Amino acid sequence: MARVRLALYTKHVKIALGQINPTVGDFAGNAAKIIEFSRRAKAAGAGLVLFPELSVGGYPPRDLVERPSFVARNRESVERIAAETSGVAVICGLVTPAESDTGKSVMNSAALLMDGRLVFLQSKMLLPTYDVFDEMRNFAPAKSQELFNLCGNRMALTICEDAWNDKLFWPKRLYPLDPVESLVRTGGNFVLNISASPFWIGKRELRRDMLASIARQYKVPVAMVNQVGGNDSLLFDGSSLVLNPEGQVIAQGRSFEEDLIYFDSKTLTGDLHEQIAGDDVSVYGALVLGTRDYMHKCGFQKAIIGLSGGIDSALTAVIAADAVGPENVIGVGMPGPYSTQGSIDDARALARNLGIRFELLSINHVYEAYRQTLESVFSGCNEDVTEENIQSRARGTLLMALSNKFGAIVLSTGNKSELGVGYCTLYGDMVGGLAVISDVPKTLVYRLSEYANTRRAVIPQASLEKPPSAELRPNQKDSDSLPPYEILDAVLEDYVEDLHSAERIAADRGFDPELVRRVIRMVDRAEYKRQQAAPGIKISPKAFGYGRRFPIAAKSEV
Repeated sequence: MARVRLALYTKHVKIALGQINPTVGDFAGNAAKIIEFSRRAKAAGAGLVLFPELSVGGYPPRDLVERPSFVARNRESVERIAAETSGVAVICGLVTPAESDTGKSVMNSAALLMDGRLVFLQSKMLLPTYDVFDEMRNFAPAKSQELFNLCGNRMALTICEDAWNDKLFWPKRLYPLDPVESLVRTGGNFVLNISASPFWIGKRELRRDMLASIARQYKVPVAMVNQVGGNDSLLFDGSSLVLNPEGQVIAQGRSFEEDLIYFDSKTLTGDLHEQIAGDDVSVYGALVLGTRDYMHKCGFQKAIIGLSGGIDSALTAVIAADAVGPENVIGVGMPGPYSTQGSIDDARALARNLGIRFELLSINHVYEAYRQTLESVFSGCNEDVTEENIQSRARGTLLMALSNKFGAIVLSTGNKSELGVGYCTLYGDMVGGLAVISDVPKTLVYRLSEYANTRRAVIPQASLEKPPSAELRPNQKDSDSLPPYEILDAVLEDYVEDLHSAERIAADRGFDPELVRRVIRMVDRAEYKRQQAAPGIKISPKAFGYGRRFPIAAKSEV
């Protein structure tokens, strides 16, 4: 089948990019979406419409591909799509059985559908195994790829990573093969790429520059359709692109929402839809979309958030209200023996400003009951972090009780700075089904909160201005235990994201070497906490989660 040379709908030159938000395993819903977008593209005069990588079954499917029923439903859905999209050619991503000696049973493929049947099949050659990707675990790589003809062009159809190995763009290449180079060398003069390329800060610019390098190097147009939406920790921004041979963007899709864009494959003109600009605004949009999709795709309609009066819980609540509507968010104030009246007032004011339901549940009686129960066992021991953690765990128990009673998901409110150094309590403030801002450093939390207030002033000014505090002992401040967040976040960026040594961080940043080593020891010791944390939404190049795999039982280097 792969060697068939096709001349499809030669009177058409209009191509569409169907930037859709699929759900993993929702074959009926994904197929319906592909059919709907295809019919819209046909009505607009398009002869071909492209959909993202593995759009039929959703990306990333991970070990679902090991189930024969999952693979069979991919093929069944493609047959349905082909039957219901006559008059327009469709390219969509799916899982197909592998015929290889690798031991892997499936391949990551792209199907070209026309006149009710599958007429061309191309499989992915480069399978990434870094960061959040582990495709070599699940898929067999293609041994070869072919071209197909369309509208007078010889189309080079590639799948995501196949386009990420340009020797002129990357200082170090990950693979010995370059599928784009091979396809162009055999006569390809138009590169098509279907992708599920996750978002992180700076990724859209990197992706655009990389595709532009390909276009300029081979003097060919490049069209890339990207998935949009959240699936577990991954957030896909869409931002689909078409570039001319000079590397100029001639069509683009919106960021963080579904879109259908068109371009003319001969004149190389097309739709230029506005994308969200700026890192902070983009991160905010990503967090809103990621929260909405995680909740809805997991079957939750309502969210519960513990409101402390601090900036982290305030930002989480604002994101949740934007994601699912204020009527679906419950804020819970849980004052304890060391909570200030100002914090209680700030939590109540935030809820009022957002229009969310607010409940006030004191933990004082619960805390005292814990202390009395443990009194004989703790006899002769001084009070320490144990009593602080009891307060946090009492709050976690109340939040989970509300979650069970109301069928709502608890959104935990810890940021990346706290999670990085373990300044958080297992089964306390870490409880929840989604850690919304767990990849957001504290300094970025403040910037995102200030951005949120530029749209409508909902976060109380006191929450932005007062020194951060867990309020678990008298006059407690985060700075009692941690370096200033400006310093802490810089060390975490260098150590977690860039893997720099303590010596290099201290030298490059001008920080006290012992302070840097202390932070690194805290990071290493907290691995056991992070591996028990709720999944978070990845917005940085290296988030805590399954894209960062370190042993728990290991000796720190410093």
